[in-house]
Formats: sequence, C-alpha cells, structure tokens
Amino acid sequence: MELGACIRGLTVNQTTPNFIPRNQHFLIFRAPPNNQVTYASVKSRRIFCCEATAKVNSSSTETVEKKVNTMSADYSWDVQLSSLTALCPLDGRYWAKVKELAPFMSEFGLIRFRVLVEIKWLMKLSQISEISEVPSFSKEAESYLQGLIDGFSINDALEVKKIEKVTNHDVKAVEYYLKQRCQSHPEIAKVLEFFHFACTSEDINNLAHALMLKEALNKVILPVMVKLIAAICNVATANASIPMLSRTHGQPATPTTLGKEMAIFAYRLGREWREIAQAEILGKFAGAVGNYNAHLVAYPDIDWPQIAEEFVTSLGISFNPYVPQIEPHDYMAKLFHSIIQFNNILVDFDRDIWGYISLGYFKQITKAGEIGSSTMPHKVNPIDFENSEGNLGIANGGLSHLSTKLPISRWQRDLTDSTVLRNMGVGLGHSLLAYKSALQGIEKLQVNETSLIEDLNQTWEVLAEPIQTVMRRYGVPEPYEKLKELTRGRTVTKESIREFIKGLDIPTEAKTGLLNLTPHSYVGAAVELAENIETAISLANGVRLS
Repeated sequence: MELGACIRGLTVNQTTPNFIPRNQHFLIFRAPPNNQVTYASVKSRRIFCCEATAKVNSSSTETVEKKVNTMSADYSWDVQLSSLTALCPLDGRYWAKVKELAPFMSEFGLIRFRVLVEIKWLMKLSQISEISEVPSFSKEAESYLQGLIDGFSINDALEVKKIEKVTNHDVKAVEYYLKQRCQSHPEIAKVLEFFHFACTSEDINNLAHALMLKEALNKVILPVMVKLIAAICNVATANASIPMLSRTHGQPATPTTLGKEMAIFAYRLGREWREIAQAEILGKFAGAVGNYNAHLVAYPDIDWPQIAEEFVTSLGISFNPYVPQIEPHDYMAKLFHSIIQFNNILVDFDRDIWGYISLGYFKQITKAGEIGSSTMPHKVNPIDFENSEGNLGIANGGLSHLSTKLPISRWQRDLTDSTVLRNMGVGLGHSLLAYKSALQGIEKLQVNETSLIEDLNQTWEVLAEPIQTVMRRYGVPEPYEKLKELTRGRTVTKESIREFIKGLDIPTEAKTGLLNLTPHSYVGAAVELAENIETAISLANGVRLS
C-alpha cells in the first residue's frame, strides 16, 4: 500500500498496519522494510502526493475502491506533475496567465526550434552547388521537410526525449529523430548523414535560443508591454486636468495633475519598449570553435563564412562572425538589462499607485465574492500592484543573473551557460505575470476626486513658490526669505496667503493674477503634457498604442 494524503469519510480497520488515524483523517502509506511506522515519524514529514488506486476494507467488510493520494514514506516515488505539484508557480498557480509563452520558452519550444534549424540547414546545403552529394530537393521533398517543422507536436517532442534517454545528448537526439522521420522518404533518405553536417551542438542551440527569444518577445512580451503602456496612457489622458498635490520627500510640494504623473510612467516605459523592440538578436554557425575547421576540410573551395551568414540571416537573426564555440551572449545581456529597466520603471509605478491608493486618491472597484482579508471584512487591498511588484523582483533577479553570467565562458566554452539558458522563460514568465497583474489593477482603479481636492484645500502653502517667483520679477527684496518666514512650519490658509499678496508692492495686474491663483489651478503645463502623451510616445519611441 502506498502512502497517501488525508482521506475523509472512510471507516478503516484500526488494526490495519498501513493506516494511522490523525484527526479523523487517515494517512495511507507504504510501510518501510521493517514495517515500523510511528505517528510521530509520519507527522514530522511533509506530505506530497500523486494519484493511485487503493482498495480499503471498511468496518462493514465491504470492499470499496477509492481514488487516493499517495506518497512514499522515504520519498522514493515519482510525483505526477500538476498545478499542485509543480515546483515553479508559473507552471502551477499562475499557468493560465503565462501559458502563451510555453510554445517558445519551454523544453518543447527549444526542441521545436532545434528541429527547425537542423532541417533548414539541410535545405541550405541542398542549395549549394559545390555540395553535389546533396542535390537540390524536389518541391515534394521540401514540402515534406517543411511539414516536419510546421506539424511538430508534443508527441514528436516526446519521441525526441525518448531517444535522448539513450543518447544522453539532447541535440544528438534531435538529429537521430530527424533521420528516423526521413528514412522512409526515398529522396531525403539518401542524404541523412548531412543532417547536422559540420555542426557543433552550439550551432544548433544558439540559433534555437535566438528564435525562442525573438518569437517570445514579438508575439507575447512586446504586445503585452504595449497594452500596459496604453492602459497607463488612458489613465493619463482621462485625468489630464484633475489637479493633485505633489509630494517630494513625502511632503506637500508644487501641485501637478494626476494625468501628468501617469504620463511620466507611460513615456518612460515607452522608451524602454523601444530599446527592447530594437534589440539586435545575434547568431553564429561557425562550427566547433568558430573557424569552420571541419567545413573547410570537407569542402575547401566553399566560402563558408558567407554561407553561414546567409543561413543565419535567413532565419531573421543578425550574424556574429567572431565567436568561439558559443555565440558569446552579449546581445542577451543587453536585452535582459533593457527588460530589467522596463521592470524597474514598472516597480516605481506599482509603488506610486500603491501609495496613491493609501492616500485615498484612488478607490478600487470591488468584485463580488472577493475577499481582501481573512479577518478584516472591510479591506480592499491593492493586491494586483503588490503581486506585480513581487513578480518583477523575481524576474529581475533571474534576468540579472542571466545578464551577468552568460557573457562569461571559460576559454572557447564551458557548459555553465547551457543550464542557465534554460531559465530564460522564468525571467520572462514572471515579467509577463507582473505586467498582467498591473493591467488588472489599473482596470480596477477609480479616481477619488474628493480626496484629491481635500488635500489641495489643506495646503495653501504650496503657493509660496509662485508668489516669491513673481516678487523676484518685480524686484521685491528678499522674496524667498519673506515667504519662508510666512510659511515654513506654520499653518497657512487661503486668507493668510491672500492677505500677504495684497500687501505686496507689485503691479496691479500681477497682484490680481496671484490673488486668483489656488492650489487647484497652480499646475503649470501639466494638463497639456498629459493630453499629448500618446503623440509624444508615438513620435519619440515608435509605440503604436491603437
């Protein structure tokens, strides 16, 4: 009998050695060799589970077959992967929000792009006239090969993994898989040994990783970034004229508008989006140490550097001509640093919104059935922005390691980059999750104008800045010092400010302008800046928001 999770509702023979009662539940387990299991030994272990079927005798001697959760007392079992047993929450709790990255950043995605590179290289060889051993493929043969790429499925990837269990080499398994798939095709079967011709594994891998990044960015990450920027722009333009008290060092400062403060984040994110969108993704295809050694021995009259460049660029990747065995990953470091900076700006946004919610500037639209606190029924917490901030931290930690580790490889290469590269999806996955959480939070925001107005009503001292500036214009001596004496550390009211203005020796027109000024109207060009944010982003960064 294998160990299982708690089973409710079963009446079990208490003398059965494989069942131990625990708070009206039963732990089902596989007895160890000496058959000696104590309650304490079970209690002290963390219980994981996988599914099995057990037959249990009830007190009425009726045999009942039940589905139970099982585990081994010595953890010697294989857990079935599910949303509950996944080690990474991206593959469990958050799967629904990040699964669109899976076709590109998963093990399946890596294998699929390896298959693509291997097949495309064979097709390239067939186009080189000097390689007579690989004649030009017929349309039918090319269609067959392209079909292997287009139709590559999970079952195909599982077949590659099955071969890998024998080879213990993931790239060689792809080569053998393709030979198996093509051996029945009379035309391609004649050139099977030209799969992986003159290649080192890293020729295949570096291009596969480049394609993984390219597709994940273009089809998932960049579009969601645009949605996020657009959502912040919408908040900016919708609230362009709503005045808001600024806070520098946490203290009341010159007023702005809510929309303009949102526009700042949209513009900053737009600039980083441009850097990411324009990132140059590089690839190499120069053999074991970057010198085309094997290529030139086999076919010395072919311009292999030119062939390699043609092949790499045909995949939509820029060519790197100077490499050791690996593509040195400098472009990845730069790309990941740009994503980190985008994420840092979003952390700044998340924290500011969190603070504005705390100040009461925003309310959050509630959803029926949702609970904010397990003990405080009134709570509506800014959980989306907190979730976003937390995941951005995890993403940046992983991406930072990728950025600093990947450009470093001992001599012509070591294998440390291989295991690290398998975690690209972790950094991008947590980034994607953070973007979607922020978007979800933005959708719930509702401006609380009453709170914004009330704060401004209580801070007439912010008009000290324009008053002393006008005084400077008209030659009033010690304007800063006079306003400092009036306002610093003192309660300032509308009446006290107006009384001070009336006593100034300045032109009547200037005095009237100051008397008409309020904390609500003293916002400078904030309204115009917020209203023009979409145009500014489009012109400066090329981000198309609609």
